[in-house]
Amino acid sequence: MTITDLLKNLQSGKATASVYLIMGQMAYFQRRLKTAFKQLIPAEEQTMNFASYDLEAVPLAVGLDDAMAAPFFGERRVVCLDNPTFLTGETKKSKVDHDLDSLEKYLKAPMPSTVLVFFAPYAKLDGRKKIVKQLKKAATTIELGDFSERDVRTFFQAQVKRDGCTIAPDALNELVQRTDADLTLMMNEKAKLELFSLPEKTIQLEAVTGLVRQTLTQNVFDLVNRVLAKNTAGAVTLYRELLQAKEEPLRINAILQGQFRLLIQTKVLAKQGYSQGKLASTLRVHPYRVKLALQTQRRFQLTDLNRAYLGLFRVERQMKSSTLDPELLFSLFMTQFAGQKATV
Repeated sequence: MTITDLLKNLQSGKATASVYLIMGQMAYFQRRLKTAFKQLIPAEEQTMNFASYDLEAVPLAVGLDDAMAAPFFGERRVVCLDNPTFLTGETKKSKVDHDLDSLEKYLKAPMPSTVLVFFAPYAKLDGRKKIVKQLKKAATTIELGDFSERDVRTFFQAQVKRDGCTIAPDALNELVQRTDADLTLMMNEKAKLELFSLPEKTIQLEAVTGLVRQTLTQNVFDLVNRVLAKNTAGAVTLYRELLQAKEEPLRINAILQGQFRLLIQTKVLAKQGYSQGKLASTLRVHPYRVKLALQTQRRFQLTDLNRAYLGLFRVERQMKSSTLDPELLFSLFMTQFAGQKATV
């Protein structure tokens, strides 16, 4: 079953299964589906017959107890279970103990009047686990694969058109850039942009630049370009602006390292003949980020990318081991990287 089919069924009040497994990291569709499942229950019954539990904070047994209860003055009950990390290969010790034996028993004979939904926002599950095999066998599974940049553009334009508006090509380009082609972020901005476009009902570039903030990742990508261009003044200015926006220095540094690591990996693998699609799947990175990395890495030598990457590790170590001002450390890193003499 596709997400489109499932949404149609839910919107018409139909739930064709007792257990559903929603997989994938598309937060926008995860939210839409949860809302649609909730609306299976009449508004006046939702307080008693709809429940949602975060399994990172609540034991699985609590959700299963709810699922096994008969609906209260209604025809059915909907129980949503978020973040079932026990379905993944994650080895980190969970803060909550989960009774998987009880889940196995429930899956063998689900409560007919309950719709139990697992929302698993992960790229993949650990197929070797017994509980994963049993859940996939018992549940109707919907996989929310990552959208390509083209898919994101098409979907967003269709949603804007459905609302009786349009978006100018340069405005769409800017929106994609500022949100890293993240459909969830784009949809979060849609209502605001459409309202600003009145009465013409065409979203223009000025609306996007004025209303939509760049993500931290996109700001850091701009910072990467300034670093590689050895534009010390420009890089330090943008770094200062990020600090003034209350971004954590260690977080900025970690994302910088990640961007340079991606550039290095992309450059090395591209030389081995990897396509954009194969790079995205191999590195498990959104195709839009790979596209930007491919465009950037061509302009720079591998030696410069390595120097910057190692330099940022030194900055991280100094941030953690000294009381020196982060902006000073970054300024000294830039001075050294740009080829000027400086000491810390």
